[in-house]
Amino acid sequence: MNDLIEQVKIFRQERDWDRYHSPKNLAMALTVEVSELVEHFLWLTQEQSSNLGPEKLAQVREEIGDILIYLANICDRLGIDPLEAAQDKLQKNKVKYPAAKVRGKSDKYSEYV
Repeated sequence: MNDLIEQVKIFRQERDWDRYHSPKNLAMALTVEVSELVEHFLWLTQEQSSNLGPEKLAQVREEIGDILIYLANICDRLGIDPLEAAQDKLQKNKVKYPAAKVRGKSDKYSEYV
């Protein structure tokens, strides 16, 4: 992940895009890319979304690449290790959603009694 962040940083700097890549702008761009990913699944059934054809899968793969690039940019700009952040969040989620209490349920943690 650190290698990817460094490559993204170099790419950004070679194009003199630092001035545009504030955390605010990157977060906004990230939401656009996530929306483009979601668009590929719009109106598909559960089964269809799990069995994409090669062309659609290639398009989804490209959007995931865009998302990861923007996320790497945000992490670089804010000095956040994304893998460490994900591990920390996973630990918090284990407390919020204890497996024995929530298995097979999709409610929000605040709805569990």
